[in-house]
Amino acid sequence: MSMLAFDLRTLAASAAAVDGVLAASDPIWEDGDRPPAGGVHVRGRLSVAGPGRFYFSGEITGVLRDECRRCLTPVEVPVSERVQWLFAESGVDDADDDPDVYLFDHRARELDIRPAAREQWLLSAPAFVQCREECAGICPACGADLNAGPCGCPARQDDRWAALRDAGGSRGDTPGTT
Repeated sequence: MSMLAFDLRTLAASAAAVDGVLAASDPIWEDGDRPPAGGVHVRGRLSVAGPGRFYFSGEITGVLRDECRRCLTPVEVPVSERVQWLFAESGVDDADDDPDVYLFDHRARELDIRPAAREQWLLSAPAFVQCREECAGICPACGADLNAGPCGCPARQDDRWAALRDAGGSRGDTPGTT
């Protein structure tokens, strides 16, 4: 039994303290997911919330390791979120239609909270990270880290505007007027 899976018979008799880790190497993570460095730590209490229903209240914590969106420097961002999850047997009341309820098979022997932990991590972890608020990024021409100072590239101008720039003329000149 996983540290994040609980025997339903035991759970029906008494609440369970939850203190486990959803490992970054766990097969529950899918391609495209951004799993945490070192796993998601799940802590809280899991208890009965009625026939065929269980309630979890606690928190998830972890560290997202990613690259700064501006300068590509490796960044570690702590993620911590208070969570409350409701688990219900499929077919109980209207739980099947409620997107906020995690369903489990009525024949199951264990309640696995890993899917809820994975989903909450994906919702809580930032989509983009920056090394710092004032990050200058990298030069699009030479790739130099602009946080270290100017790169020395000649000033780049957008050639799509060259015709207007080269037309010059005085401000009072309007085509078609005499």
